[in-house]
Amino acid sequence: MKTGLETLILPAGEAGAQAAARTLAAGGLVAFPTETVYGLGADAANATAVAHIYSAKGRPAFNPLIAHVPDLAAARRIGRFDARAIRLAEAFWPGPLTLVVPKTEHCPVADLATAGLDTVAIRIPAHPVAEAILRAFGGAVVAPSANISGHVSPTLAAHVESDLAGRIDLIIDGGPVAVGVESTIVGCFEAPMLLRPGGLSRERIEAVLGAPLTRPPVEADSDDSQPLAPGMLASHYAPRATVRLRARDVAPGEALLAFGPARLPGQEAAAAIMNLSSTADLDEAAANLFGYLRSLDAKAPKAIAVMKIPEEGLGEAINDRLRRAAVAR
Repeated sequence: MKTGLETLILPAGEAGAQAAARTLAAGGLVAFPTETVYGLGADAANATAVAHIYSAKGRPAFNPLIAHVPDLAAARRIGRFDARAIRLAEAFWPGPLTLVVPKTEHCPVADLATAGLDTVAIRIPAHPVAEAILRAFGGAVVAPSANISGHVSPTLAAHVESDLAGRIDLIIDGGPVAVGVESTIVGCFEAPMLLRPGGLSRERIEAVLGAPLTRPPVEADSDDSQPLAPGMLASHYAPRATVRLRARDVAPGEALLAFGPARLPGQEAAAAIMNLSSTADLDEAAANLFGYLRSLDAKAPKAIAVMKIPEEGLGEAINDRLRRAAVAR
């Protein structure tokens, strides 16, 4: 693992984009904002740099990474798009959608980044800082969330610094992100498959496809299984404190992750309280999710009690993250 590095933090801008491009070209690791979360980038074609991502994050090497590119032309140089994949790309890129497609014959993305699969996960981020870095670099950049693997994903540069200072070369500070949960992942297989709920709702994707998305026949249920896409490990997005879902009360010593205007019995004695959205707005809740989990976890509560959140729209992605955070470790 690369440790003992002096991690440089630069503000977003032309100088920052050029510094990021130089660092990536030299095989270094750069954290930068996207509209979903901060990503930890490396040259997708440089297997050694990719290995440094895994070691810096402590990320299982069988969990594939997403290749970020600036436009559809660049995406088609690394992946093969059928008509449905093109339709989704044209409808939602740039944006919080990752498409898993077959690799092109001479796909430059390192095998380590695809976990040995014959497919590659691709996304065009909708963030001016990410776009500037990708265009300055000129190649695909693999970029999982910029945090210790399994920890809460970062929505501020300060979150990245907290987890990865001394492990990576550069952080580009572009302020808070807008969406706050990772991208939705769709496998463009014979039947399009929802591999991970995320920042783009199932309903919008199905409206473009004109057909329902299927689910994987067996979802990864342990940290020893090889997932089809990033974010499918059972124990993932986890704070240090135990997470208790669909809480109807708050026990002594617990913190509360609230949602909506309702109050729970016992919350007046909670170790800490943060409300994802007092008005029950799921977009606001998604944007706040990881930051609030981090803040509550920093209070070292006995556990984090989480109020019930509806399974609709972005609620599907929020609950997916919370279920993974609650897996026994």
